[in-house]
Amino acid sequence: MFIFIFQAIWFFIDEFAGKDIDLIIVGKFLFYYSPNLVPNVLPLTVLLASIMTFGSLAENYEFAAMKASGISLYRAMRGLIIFITFLSIGTFFFANNVIPAAEYKSYNLRRNIGQMKPAMAITEGVFSNVGEDVSMKVEKKHGNNDNLLDNVIIHQLADGGLNNKVIKSVEGELVSSENSNILQLVLKDGNYYEDLKAESRDKRDNYPHAKAYFDRYTMFMDLSKLNDVDLDKGDIKNSYKMLRVSELDYAIDSIHTSHKKIFTNFGENIYKRTGAANLYIKRDTKKEAPKKDTPEIKADSISSNNFKVLVDKNTDSIITIFEDYRQNQLVEMALNTVKNTKTTLEGKKWDLNRRTKLYNHYKLAMHQKYALAFACFILFFVGAPLGAIIRKGGLGLPMVLAIGLFLTYHFIGIFAKNYSEDGSIPPLIGAWVATGIMLPLGIFLTRRATADKAVFDSGGIFSKVSSLFSFLKKKKSDSKTNP
Repeated sequence: MFIFIFQAIWFFIDEFAGKDIDLIIVGKFLFYYSPNLVPNVLPLTVLLASIMTFGSLAENYEFAAMKASGISLYRAMRGLIIFITFLSIGTFFFANNVIPAAEYKSYNLRRNIGQMKPAMAITEGVFSNVGEDVSMKVEKKHGNNDNLLDNVIIHQLADGGLNNKVIKSVEGELVSSENSNILQLVLKDGNYYEDLKAESRDKRDNYPHAKAYFDRYTMFMDLSKLNDVDLDKGDIKNSYKMLRVSELDYAIDSIHTSHKKIFTNFGENIYKRTGAANLYIKRDTKKEAPKKDTPEIKADSISSNNFKVLVDKNTDSIITIFEDYRQNQLVEMALNTVKNTKTTLEGKKWDLNRRTKLYNHYKLAMHQKYALAFACFILFFVGAPLGAIIRKGGLGLPMVLAIGLFLTYHFIGIFAKNYSEDGSIPPLIGAWVATGIMLPLGIFLTRRATADKAVFDSGGIFSKVSSLFSFLKKKKSDSKTNP
């Protein structure tokens, strides 16, 4: 846990270092953030502790004494099996109750710190709200306190929430003092744009606006509300990491219903735009000779609102009932319809993929809570028999084996998680695949340790290979003797 907390410190050091944040606040954030490390720490801890414990018992011939007294490996493990069962159950309740609450606290604390420290609230590459009426985007932050900004874009809201003022500058600087609630934003080498309100209705179509270039422009923002921030305030709870299983199940059902409605409406809209809904084609599967009294279909008799055609041949022959110039127009209209539909699909693709990924996130988060509990139970049956087989205790070989097995389990889980988030595999498989791979390994090692055998019986393998060669040699000699 200590090692993973230091990893978290290095991960967030850029946000806290040099920002005049009290160590108490940093310690509170790490305290809230530490439960999020348990899904990584606990499986490694169970694996390492079981290898070290049973390796030490085997190294000191404790298992030999137990077997001599008629105590089997299963009986020796029975007490720890009961313990690991209760630990797995407790892990599920921890993942279901403590981790969401800690995520809620850490996220809101980090957000409130960002409100209290404006330089920290500005994120590179995205628009960030600084104050109530200013939305700012910067390409890069640098300087001692990240107070120097490059390529600044500012949207300033007017009365009524109208976004009618845009300011762009090459450079910017945040200037503030400890005893002042006023933040100065000094912009250099930029342009100022503002949409003006027309004096009369007739002049609105002219879109009046003001444009100016400046070498230096200073903005003043009131930080009295920003600095009056309750760090323990929590008003955001919309992340899947902050929800329990019951809440995730409800959210998954709601998201599924909402997405199904959105996908269905979008599909119906695209279908109607193609015009296929107004096309009614009746095919006659029986090949009969055309009757003499069948009325001839004319292009003039076809209604554009209700397109009904009776065709006995291929539907491609519909266009042949029109004149040549009209055929060219219909082909151009069809091509334009296809191009517009393709553009609409490409524009909607990002939003649909985002919704699908959000749904997968929620399902994956719910199954991971169950998978974590089973992972602790299964990894115990991987580490305990492996320690009894290798007969080594301490922090040497057991540490190497534990880290190797854990990295295998961890990387498989990461790859499966990434694939399940983008929909390549179902979230159910993505959450359980790493645990499922460790399950047969645990069964195999437990059976080998119970039978007091090594992981790989090299002697048995060589004997089988040698018996195979001797059988082939004997068969060859018999064939020479009896041609």
